[in-house]
This record gives sequence, C-alpha cells and structure tokens, in this order.
Amino acid sequence: MTDSTRTERDSLGTLAVPLDAYWGIHTARALNNFTITGDSIGRYPALVTALAAVKQAACRANLTLGILDARRADAIGSACDEIRGGALHDQFPIDPIQGGAGTSTNMNANEVIANRALELLGYARATYSELDPIDHVNLGQSTNDVYPTAVKLAVVQHIRELVTAMRRLADAFEAKSAEFGDVIKMGRTQLQDAVPMTLGQEFGAFALMIREDCARLEEAVPLLGESNLGGTAIGTAINGHPGYPALACAQLAELTGETVTPAENLIEATQDCGVFVQVSGVLKRVAVKLSKICNDLRLMSSGPINGLGEINLPPVQAGSSIMPGKVNPVVPEIVNQVAFEAIGNDLTVTMAAEAGQFQLNAFEPIIAYGLLRTTAHLTAAADALTTKCVVGITANREHLELGVRRSIGIVTALTPHIGYAASALIAKQALQSGQFVGDIAAELGLLAPEIVKELLAPHRLAGLASPSAETAQQPATDRT
Repeated sequence: MTDSTRTERDSLGTLAVPLDAYWGIHTARALNNFTITGDSIGRYPALVTALAAVKQAACRANLTLGILDARRADAIGSACDEIRGGALHDQFPIDPIQGGAGTSTNMNANEVIANRALELLGYARATYSELDPIDHVNLGQSTNDVYPTAVKLAVVQHIRELVTAMRRLADAFEAKSAEFGDVIKMGRTQLQDAVPMTLGQEFGAFALMIREDCARLEEAVPLLGESNLGGTAIGTAINGHPGYPALACAQLAELTGETVTPAENLIEATQDCGVFVQVSGVLKRVAVKLSKICNDLRLMSSGPINGLGEINLPPVQAGSSIMPGKVNPVVPEIVNQVAFEAIGNDLTVTMAAEAGQFQLNAFEPIIAYGLLRTTAHLTAAADALTTKCVVGITANREHLELGVRRSIGIVTALTPHIGYAASALIAKQALQSGQFVGDIAAELGLLAPEIVKELLAPHRLAGLASPSAETAQQPATDRT
C-alpha cells in the first residue's frame, strides 16, 4: 500500500488498487487479464445503466424479503440511482471481451456500487466489513443471471435508438419520394434496362424497406423481456429466496419501464442464448437492406458524366488527393462498411451461442459486445445517411427522361398489342439505329401514332393513374 493505492484481498491473495478507484481487486485482476480490444464496458452506457438497474431491483427485492437491512439497501439504491443517471461510468474500465461468462463485469458493478454506497454511509472506500460487494450488493445473485439480464436490457435500449434513427431515415426517403413523384426513369433488373418507373417510386420502396425492418426489430424486443433472475448459478436458484425471481423482475420492470418477466424454466433460460441469435439475425437483415439501398445510391449517382448520373448526392468532402474536383459517395460507403461489420458480428454471435456447454454459455461477453456494437453503429450509420446524404439528394430530371425515351425497355408496353415477336423486332431495330421505339412501331404500321402515344405515355409506363383521371377525381371546386 502507498499514498496512492490501497490493498484489497480476494481468495487469490492481495493486490494494490488505486486509492481513488471505486472498483476493487476483482476489477483490477480483470484489467490485468483482459486486454483485447482497448475498449471498456464503461463506453456502453446502456450496459452500465442496465447493470445498475438489475442491482437496484435485486436490492429492493432483498429488502422486501427481509434479507437486506434498510440502511444498506438505501445506500445501495442511491448508488445505483447515481450510476443510472450517468455517474461513475468511467469506473467500468474492463475490456468487453473477457473470460468468465461476464463475471468480471458483474464484479466491477458490485465493487463500484459498494464503494459509492460506503461513501454515502460515511465510510472510506473498501471498508467492506460495513458493506460488502458480494455479500450485500450481489446478495441472492450470480453473474449467470445478472449479466444476461443486463445485456438484454441494454440491447433493448439500443434497438429503440436504432428504430428511431431508421424511422427518420424512412421519413427522409418518403419526402424524396414525394419530391421525385413525377420524375420518370428506367427501372433495371440485372443491371439492364427493364421497364419505366418514377424516381419517386424507387425512393418510396426504400422507405418501405426500412419501415418493414423497424417492425421486425420491434417484434424482437418482447423476446428480450424474459429474465432468469433468481436462477443464480445454473437456474436451480441455489442460495436464493423462492419469492425473489418474481419480485426482482417486477422491481426491474418498474425501474426501467420495460416488460421484464421471470423465465418459465430458469435452467433453460440460463443456458439458452437463442434470443440473442434471433435479435442478431434481425440486425443482419437491417444491415443487408441498408447496404443494398446504399449500393443503389452509389450506382445511381455514379459518374457523374460517364456513369448513370441519375441523381446527385450532396458533396461532403473532396474525393481524391490527386484528382481535383472528384467527389466520392463516402456516406453510403460508410453505411456499407457498417453493414459488413454487422453481418460479421452476426456470425460471431451465432458461433458464440452454439459454443455453450451444459448449463451455461461462457461466451456471452462477445455476444453482448457484438450486439451492442452492431446496434450502435447501425444507429450512427442511419443518422449519417439521413442527414448527410438523403435529405440533400437531387435528381437529374432531363437526363432520366431522355434515358427512358432512348431505352428499348419501353417496348414491353406494346407487347400485349403487337405480340412478343414484333416487339423484339422493334427492340432490335431501336438498339441498332438509336430510334425511338414508338416511332419504329408507327413506321412499321403496327400501331397508329395516337395509340403509340397513349401506350407510351409516361404515367402509363410507370403504372400511375393518368393526369386526367386524377383531375376527374378532384372536387369540382378544385378544378381549373
């Protein structure tokens, strides 16, 4: 012990701990043992606040059950309130990737809460004879029920933040859909001209794709509400009070505002990581669809002269150190990269969930790390795509309309009237000569010019109601 350290003891011996640290010897050992990412659990506020909420719920349950005295319970509860309010998060320095199924994270929480509670009671830190991290803060608990419950709560919070960001993105695409509702363009299949559509329809589809995934994410949230609190080590509730599981879950629900219910079978719930696989799969779906949309945006904006050049993405930075004036689609590119990471994290979560043995999965820390990073990064990516890209997109209207006129794909609209063979002949001739498909159809006498004009009208090609029909549906007072 020195002027800047204190000595703490555990079952392995003694260790010096910084005098001003709220954490103790178990955290100190974890800091020495786990140095993988350079990251810390304290950088994931949702996890730290969830841990504090679980500890506070346990404390309240133990007080109600008469197995924890009011003096200690009040101090523990106050310390947890402070942590849930954002205090002391810098006192959670452990690497997220750790051995021990999350034991070090649980111990870290126990120590920080205990030492802050001791201060509130008027004692120096590490006066564990008065309030002990394990005997009092961890009373009736195990890492094996605390950690997965906290992870689930943290993931729920991250999912809610992701859904909010995705809804903003969907709103932005819908606004562009309305703005581009009259911009005709060629749709494509397999990178080849297909049939016409509007740019508004294309952006509207993007919005719906995103809203569908918001719904899928929200469907996953209730699955995370099942808790194995009270199961202690393996789900048999050893050293636990029979009334604790229901009471602790009820307290946790009250504290967090989330639905938290005791698992039907605590042994099953302690070893089964299926819910994390389910959630990860939905996150992978989100990533895949966001990446697909960004692929389209990059292709549509390619060029701008010698590419498709259909839309313009807002320029946010210079694109080259050697080519003056070059601007790259950097925002869609970062979303693509976040999606790649999310897909990789899904494989990690899958392998970790599969690798559990018997009554516990030792690999929940990498599952937690993967899910929290995926959700946080997807949220940031969706926000960046919204604010730095989609809201500023403009359309090259004339270029798109010219592309429709020059395309052979519009001959599809004539097929029901002249047959597939004649349409193929027109398409071949148009491709060779550069003539407009409608002009060739009229020249060959296959259709009258007025019929061609009607069949190839932009609104009809895009599957929209005719302008005259829309006018006819308006109230008489609105007609001009």
